[in-house]
Amino acid sequence: MLDLLFHNIGIPTGKGRYHVGVKSGSIVLCEPAGVELPNAREIIEGEGNILLPGLVETHIHLDKAFLTEKSQVAAGGLAEAIAVTRALKSNYTYEDIYNRATRVLERSARFGVTTMRCQVEVDPIIGLQAMEVTLALKEKWRDTIDMQLVVFPQEGIMQQPGTAELMEESLRMGADVVGGIPYNDYSASDHITFVFDLAEKYGKPIDLHIDFSDNPSELNVLTVATETINRCYQGRVAAGHVTSLGSVMRENALEYAERLAKADLQIMCLPATDLYLGGRQDIQAARRGLTPVKLLHEAGVNVTMGTNNMRNAFTPFGTGDPLDIALLLANTAQFGTVLELEQIMQMATSHAARALGLTQYGLAVGAKADLVMVQAERVEDIIIDRPPRLGVWKNGVKKAEMFVETRRF
Repeated sequence: MLDLLFHNIGIPTGKGRYHVGVKSGSIVLCEPAGVELPNAREIIEGEGNILLPGLVETHIHLDKAFLTEKSQVAAGGLAEAIAVTRALKSNYTYEDIYNRATRVLERSARFGVTTMRCQVEVDPIIGLQAMEVTLALKEKWRDTIDMQLVVFPQEGIMQQPGTAELMEESLRMGADVVGGIPYNDYSASDHITFVFDLAEKYGKPIDLHIDFSDNPSELNVLTVATETINRCYQGRVAAGHVTSLGSVMRENALEYAERLAKADLQIMCLPATDLYLGGRQDIQAARRGLTPVKLLHEAGVNVTMGTNNMRNAFTPFGTGDPLDIALLLANTAQFGTVLELEQIMQMATSHAARALGLTQYGLAVGAKADLVMVQAERVEDIIIDRPPRLGVWKNGVKKAEMFVETRRF
């Protein structure tokens, strides 16, 4: 007998209505709905609403969320956003970080996020405090959201003595991913080399903030692509922002996209921040400030999206709902057809799962039963309407209130 059955449910990859069955935390049945109803302890009446695999938040800074409540200074660009945040950092406390991060996690869980990659700052200013907090939250929230923690040297590595040692200690403490930010250091190439060396030493994937500018000559991502291939790290390196590629002439951008695809780089577009801070120096016809999502996608690069920041100098907006980011990206990257909106949906689900190296993900037999049911009958309406989440399940266990009929046997 099944533990849970979704009856007459829509799925994003199929037509008509389906039965999706769950047992012992995994999907064991996913097939077109028939006349015969499988036996289950609990049946959820889908009524044609859509069941999605759990939403994946690929890139978020929990330790910097809601800082607009501490400072209303508006950033004039990236450098100023970094400076404004640095000024606040010395006053962080364990309780402060914990409470602000928890607010984001509570929102994200209600919106259907079941996996999240978190950028965690370590440097001589804050020490290991943010890492200690997020490791504690990772354990507390493990039954609701799987958290991957990135060791993130926001202030640079070479220009901040002591940061390298803190990064290594974070990995020994239990961090999952080696982060980097080449554009905020003395030497981008040395920074990239250090990150790869550290990742290789500990056998960890890599997640870089890179090429966050409108300067078409700032293309450190190409160095990363070469390094990825040379070290046989394909599929294990993510690059966030990459906005300078959006200012490159199309014929060159096409060539570079092929190189990124060959390296199997995971490109994370962060539209809320990129649009807000990008194009600040343009007097007329300000650029969109995005990586060329459609061009990369067509070249075979795995492109996904992330919230990045919530309510701070980098991004004074944000709700914690990945579908808000999906709609913003659909508008600004000009994905408007039914097929393109389905692709945007994949960027928050299957493409995001691939970027984070998730296995046993999706709506298929053998996948973990991380699921969210939305009040919509078409995938495009999920993006456009950002409809209510009717229920969220982690490993087959309900984590949010249901507003549909439930029958128990």
